[in-house]
Parts: sequence; structure tokens; C-alpha cells
Amino acid sequence: MSNILAGLFAHHSDYKKLEADLENSGFENSDYIVYVNNDSGTSQYLASVAVKDNNQTDGAKNVFSQNSVLKTYLFENMGIEEANYDHIRKFIDARNRAEIHNSPDVKIKASSSGMDSEVKF
Repeated sequence: MSNILAGLFAHHSDYKKLEADLENSGFENSDYIVYVNNDSGTSQYLASVAVKDNNQTDGAKNVFSQNSVLKTYLFENMGIEEANYDHIRKFIDARNRAEIHNSPDVKIKASSSGMDSEVKF
């Protein structure tokens, strides 16, 4: 069974260029799906590519990075027929909830002077 490499792309990237780049790098039209949401007025989109080995995974990641990918996700033991938008979106949401995000730097300011033994009430 193959794996699915999914990528979330930036607003300014062009999905037609992604499709052309995938086909130029050896992927067939039946090996990938591009999910475009026209309802929201944004051009952000999601793409899934069926990969069979590490070479194909690296090739798809390179194409993704050339097309302004924001984040990639690898789903093992999933075929392209299972990669409908709702199914992929549920897996992405679950991974994002489970991911531990970096916390911002916390600065602790210590007081240089304060109450000492000379303070009387």
C-alpha cells in the first residue's frame, strides 16, 4: 500500500504550477489530488500525493517546497482512493491538536530590592 504526502499551501501560490511540477517530476494525474476551496475567497489550498517509496516522497517534498508549502504531513498505509478532503482534513486536525507547539520566551523579572528585615509595621 502507498503513503499519502499532504501539503498545505500559501495563499499566493498557484495550484496549476504545482500540478505541472508534479507531472514534470514523474507523477501521473491519478497520483495526486488538489483540493481548492472557492467559497472562502482565498486561494489557499491542500494537495495530496500518493508516494510509494522514499525517493518519491523526497521528490514530492521538493515540488511542494518549490510551490510555497506551509506544512507537510505524511500518512502511512493510505491509498489515493482514501484521500478525500474530509478524511485528510480529520487526520491533519488530529495531528495539529496532538503537536506540542513552541511556547514564547518567558522573561522573568526579578526585583533588585524589596522588603528586608529593616521594614517595620
